[in-house]
Amino acid sequence: MGHYIQTPHNKEKAAQLCAADKDAAVIPQPRSFADISMTLGLICIVDNGPFEAACFCHNEREFLDFLDPTDPRPKVWLIMDRRKAEIKSGYAKG
Repeated sequence: MGHYIQTPHNKEKAAQLCAADKDAAVIPQPRSFADISMTLGLICIVDNGPFEAACFCHNEREFLDFLDPTDPRPKVWLIMDRRKAEIKSGYAKG
């Protein structure tokens, strides 16, 4: 089971996360998990139609789950401070 970041609204989660955290930024899809600094939290925002899900990719397996070429859902990738991502997603307690 993944660790998801909740936002006030079900859509446009990337914009909401960037507005709430000036250090958060939308990035192109990484080629590998190793491309992301361990000081950064990688978030994959998946458009599920009526809502988006913002998943904290805390390890390579989580990252690879979102690279499935048979998954047609649109995705947006975002980075933020890793500790903030851990706390916001419930992966770690604050």
